[in-house]
Amino acid sequence: MSFPNVKSEYEEEWKSILPKCSINTIFMTLEWQYTWWERFASDCDVIIHPIVSDGKVAGIMPLLQKERVLSFIGSSDVFDYMDFPVVKGVEKGFFQALLERIQTIEWGDIVLESIPENSPTLSVLPDMAKEAGYTVSVSESDVTPFLELPLDWDDYMSRLRKKDRHELRRKLRRLETQEEFRQYEADLSPNNIQSEMDDFFTLMSKSASRKEEFLTVENKGFFVDIATTLSKNDQFRLFFMEIASKKVATCICFDYNNNIFLYNSGYDPELSSLSVGLLNKALTIKTAISEGRSEYNFLRGTERYKYHLGAEDRKVFDMIIKRKQ
Repeated sequence: MSFPNVKSEYEEEWKSILPKCSINTIFMTLEWQYTWWERFASDCDVIIHPIVSDGKVAGIMPLLQKERVLSFIGSSDVFDYMDFPVVKGVEKGFFQALLERIQTIEWGDIVLESIPENSPTLSVLPDMAKEAGYTVSVSESDVTPFLELPLDWDDYMSRLRKKDRHELRRKLRRLETQEEFRQYEADLSPNNIQSEMDDFFTLMSKSASRKEEFLTVENKGFFVDIATTLSKNDQFRLFFMEIASKKVATCICFDYNNNIFLYNSGYDPELSSLSVGLLNKALTIKTAISEGRSEYNFLRGTERYKYHLGAEDRKVFDMIIKRKQ
């Protein structure tokens, strides 16, 4: 079955399952995975099936097949988390049925990237796969710093280390003295998305050479695709900081499952003395707190500013399952 047909047939079922899963992130939604596949992998086959255990749908098997390698539908270049949507409480039945299902598929390796540390895929699947005769290796691949959000900004500030709290307050006071300073959320109505994203790309490119290199034509197209798709559900939020009517910092946040995910960012290095990049992000934390969100996730990477803003690490892992020769 082609992915467009899968999307049509399983969309409602997929959406109904995700809220019941112990791991539920924006990257696991059908919309995200379909958007990535359409941009980067439309020449690859997908194997997507509801997995039934004890007569009930226990989750979804979303796999990409390229020659003899199976993987999640996605890439760690643009996906910070990947996982199977599995209904909480029926994980063993799901993975048993999944292992039976993949026996009917021709493959040599299963490569599963960016699995969150608290995922049942890590706690249940390796032992079951080994018992089924496969070789399994699991390795830590990165961290995704996060912070649990308190009820108000003052409480958040009080939780920071003394030095970090002092520095953040000092930098905010200095920023607020700048001419026509403002932080705002972009209007992502259909007619505005491309121009707003172009401004985002400009600041992202300026902020680091590695980010400029990352912004290929295809990756820019994917970002616009995601903005177009997710903004329909108010899940894509683009924040800008302006000084004297000039955009000086920006970041993309995903608003999903009562959590905020900081996806990517940029700033004008000519204003680095004002810490506009860090403060642009700090003010999105303030927004998230005021809106009652429960968690702010900085996603992959160990940049120092994340820890200055109070983050703690959450690990992600890669898993490789091989058939015994």
